Amino acid sequence: MARVLAFVYGVICYLVFFATFLYAIWFVWTMDQHSPASGPWQKALAIDAVVLAVFALQHSIMARQGFKRAWTKAIPHPIERSTYVLLASLALLLIIRLWQPLPGVVWNLESSVGHLILQGLFWLGWATVLVSTFLIGHFDLFGLKQVWLFLRGETYQPPAFVKPGLYKFVRHPIYMGFTLAFWSTPHMTTGHLFFAIMTLAYVLVAIQLEERDLITFHGEEYRIYRSGVSMLVPWPSKR
Repeated sequence: MARVLAFVYGVICYLVFFATFLYAIWFVWTMDQHSPASGPWQKALAIDAVVLAVFALQHSIMARQGFKRAWTKAIPHPIERSTYVLLASLALLLIIRLWQPLPGVVWNLESSVGHLILQGLFWLGWATVLVSTFLIGHFDLFGLKQVWLFLRGETYQPPAFVKPGLYKFVRHPIYMGFTLAFWSTPHMTTGHLFFAIMTLAYVLVAIQLEERDLITFHGEEYRIYRSGVSMLVPWPSKR
């Protein structure tokens, strides 16, 4: 019975994630279409900063190995990843639901060709995110593989270090896709710019933390990979 409940829980967490992912696309797409609230902009900025901080802290702290070792004393290993995914989805929903538009427009592109290019880059960014998750094991990344193996009574093995597709040209194509999607807009409001800057700052910090863990897991193999492949921009090999 516990195996079945864990599997059902994992499926629910995944569905929450996927619905939130689609909701996030709509949120960023329509971010510049909302008028600022009538209250003081300082209050709106503070709210935006707090919800972004909650998201960043949840992602960064819960992804660390020390936290996972403590966390799995209370949460069974098979549902640890699903629980992380669920809480990450809720943190993202917090941003979407509480986000406050800010007054001011940074740029407004008049060219119809420019509109099409930036909108195309927006969708390319989101497609890059989704495709990249499948390249490294989508269902493992979002906890479904773990609960499926637990249901079948099989032992879960962490994924091996691989460099498929885009990962041959850039170390973090998921972060690259998010950054491309967040910055590609023909109408950039002040609130959208704040969102884009803060998420990029988070990405740069998160990469350092993530790569520290990857070096711990994969050692010299990852050090060599890092020395030869660019971080966010897919340049040709550095060697």
